[in-house]
Amino acid sequence: VQLQASGGGLVQAGGSLRLSCVASGSISGIRTMSWYRQAPGKQRELVASMSRGGTTNYADSVKGRFTISNDIDKNAVYLQMNSLKPEETAVYYCNVNAGWIKPKDYWGLGTQVTVSS
Repeated sequence: VQLQASGGGLVQAGGSLRLSCVASGSISGIRTMSWYRQAPGKQRELVASMSRGGTTNYADSVKGRFTISNDIDKNAVYLQMNSLKPEETAVYYCNVNAGWIKPKDYWGLGTQVTVSS
């Protein structure tokens, strides 16, 4: 299973980006699809997650500005990011938790998001 994230780049503060992540390979029993980010010198943190049933969870800092969505049939997850802030500069990783019997986490390589002030 491979997760390929795309959509990162350089954007000015207040701008928007849309990240995409597609899982390829044999994957079944998707439970959650999520986005994490890791800024230099900081721990990786959850940005947003979405369950198979559509329940969403957001970090407080992004509520009202970021929107997660997915397409289970395409094994894809998206993150629309609006009103970006310089402190949100980080590598953004997609994560899929899947498995009917023994759930497992799958990680993409990440995509760089740089927000200039």
